[in-house]
Formats: sequence, C-alpha cells, structure tokens
Amino acid sequence: MDDFEILQRVGLAAAIGLLIGIERGWQARQARDGSRVAGIRTFSLIGGLGGICGLLPGAATLGLCLAGFAIPFGAFEWRRAKEADNYSATSFIAGLLTFALGAYAAHGSMMVAAAGGVVVAAILAERRVMHSFLRRLKWIELRAGLVLLTMTVVLLPALPNRTVDPWHALNPHQIWLMTVLVGAVSYAGYIAVRIAGERRGLLFAAIAGGIATSTTVTWTFARLAKRNPVALPEVMAAILAAWIVSLLRMTAIAVAIAPSLLAPLGTPIGAASLTLLIPAALAYRAAGKAGSQGLSLKDPFELPLMLRFTALVAGIMLLSKLFSSGQSGLFALGGLTGMLDVDPITLSMAQLAGAEITPAVAASTILIAASANGLAKSVLAVTFGGPRLGLALSAMALLAFGAGAAAVFNI
Repeated sequence: MDDFEILQRVGLAAAIGLLIGIERGWQARQARDGSRVAGIRTFSLIGGLGGICGLLPGAATLGLCLAGFAIPFGAFEWRRAKEADNYSATSFIAGLLTFALGAYAAHGSMMVAAAGGVVVAAILAERRVMHSFLRRLKWIELRAGLVLLTMTVVLLPALPNRTVDPWHALNPHQIWLMTVLVGAVSYAGYIAVRIAGERRGLLFAAIAGGIATSTTVTWTFARLAKRNPVALPEVMAAILAAWIVSLLRMTAIAVAIAPSLLAPLGTPIGAASLTLLIPAALAYRAAGKAGSQGLSLKDPFELPLMLRFTALVAGIMLLSKLFSSGQSGLFALGGLTGMLDVDPITLSMAQLAGAEITPAVAASTILIAASANGLAKSVLAVTFGGPRLGLALSAMALLAFGAGAAAVFNI
C-alpha cells in the first residue's frame, strides 16, 4: 500500500466520521456549548482515529485501540445521560460504529466502508420516522412480518432444492418459494391499504386488494353495491381495477419465473386489460360523491390459508407433471383450477415452461385459467351484488375474453 492509498483510506475514514458527525450535531444543535459529548468535530476525529488504528499491524493492536477508545467514550456518554436523565445508547453505538468503519476503511473495501457510513447516518437521521412507525405498528402486522421472515430466512434455505417424489414433480424449495412470493405480495397489498387508510376510496383499496386476491375484492365490494345501489358505478370501477391488477400481477409472476412467457402472455393480457380499463375509467368518472367504504384487510396474510395454498400448489404441480404429456389434459386442469385461483396453475406452468412443455402450451393453460377465473368472479358478482352489477361485470369479462382471444388468434 503506497502513501497515496494510505491518505485515501484515512481520508475516507475521517469523511465517514464527518458524515455521521453532521447528523449527530444536527440532532443536538440546540444544546448549549459544552453539553454535547460528541458532535461533528468529535465524530470526524473518531473516524480518523479508527482509520489510523486500522493501519497498525496486528489484530490485537486494533482490539486494544478499540478498547482504549470505547471505555472513556462510554464513560463520558454515561455521565451525560445521567445528567440529562436520558439513557439512550444511540450516540455511544454510533461512536463505536464510526471507529469500526474507519478501521475497516483502512484495510478493507473502501466502497463497502463508504456505503456503511451512509447507511449508519441514514438510520440515525430517520429517528422520528422509525419511532412513529413503531407507534403505528400493530401486533398482527409485526407477527405477520416475523412469520414471513421465518418462512423466507429460516425455512426456505432448509428445504431441499430437488424433487423428492417418484415422478420428479415436487421440489420443496420451489414450492415454498412460491408460497413466500404470494405471501409477500399479500403483505405488500395490506401495507399499501394501511398506509393510505381504510376509507380513502374504494379504488385504491381495490387496487391493493387485487394484488392479493381479486376474487375477494369482487364478492366483498359486490355486497357493498347491493346494500347501497347509489354507489354502483364506484363499486364497478373498483372491481374492474382489481381485475386489471390481478391480470397484470399474474403475468408479472409468470414472466419473473419464465421470461419466455412474456410474448405469448403479454399481448392477450394487455388487450384484455385495456378492454377493462375503458369501462373502469367511465364508471369511475360517473361515480357520485357519496361516501364509500374502503376494504379493510384484517390480516396481512393468514398462515392456515397460506398452508392450504402450499398444498394446492403441490397438488397442481403433481397433476401438471402427470398430465404434461398431453395438451388437452393441461388445458382441462387449467380450467378447473382457475375457477378457484390462478396463482397455483400460473406458478406451476411457469416452472414447466421451456423444460417439460413449450412456452406456448404453458401460456395457453394460464390464459384458460384466467378465463375460468373471470367466469367464477362474474358468478360471484351476480350472487353477491345482484343482477344489475353482476350482469354488467359479466359483460365486461366477456369483452375482455374476446379481446384476449382476438390478440391470440390475430383476428
């Protein structure tokens, strides 16, 4: 390491301390002189000290330097906290991190050290946002987040990434990955509604709900229209928006797993979505100013429901493998499963596309499932919303099906 590089690294260490010191100094900018243990100058010096100590030979030397810094700095912070009756350890931890990042900048990756300094400063600066977030956080949201993290970080890596059945159809890692994907999408939809508020309009709630399940949005909102016929245009706009989001989400999931499905799925789904967008916009424009009830999502995702989804995915993957030798069998399977949910067959076909079956067959099966799902939602709309809303939505679904079919067959 030449002199120029040494200067670069020590300068970076001091710059990291300067950045963190600016944030710490801004937080305590109204305190009287002499009452602050560490501010912009002190943290700049701490970063530089860490950089110089990081250049000294031997890990034991660096450890002694860290102890020599941490003990008196911690004592000063403890005395300040006692006098102010504020026992926050943030500044002490920030000082240790500044020293450590400065030492790492001296002999490690300068890019990683700089990024670490920025992250530390950003975390310190967002104190009010984080505290406000914790005050608004509900237990059910925290629990759901922890469950999702457990599913992703703990269980997913532990599952074997290979088939475990005689037909070579069931890969536990892939099945669970699909479950995590759908759970994450559902959680994102819940958070979107939570941030915007439950009563800011049916449209936004339907869009967020469509990310998780447009079927639930359909029958839930249809009941609102039956109880309040004046809100029918607004309800229709919301349900159609959820359908559009559902189609786009289905396509995005399939293409993310199998990019070869973009061409055979993109054109018909785009045509169907545009066909639904026109009446949705007209209905939204015609909607009155009467108050509406937003969709209240009670749980980011229900674990028993997710486990049933996992079993459904596994069953469909197994059936897809057994019927993959014939197109007619897959098409029938797509129609049957699409009546319940499009996600399992979509994920299964995306896994098989290009390997066991052609992308065209996979896309056709997914489109059949989407058509069957549209039929099921139309029936739900008639059942829960009455003939007026249900028949109007059925007509929209039929138009969307015709537009998608025309795009497939180039009519």
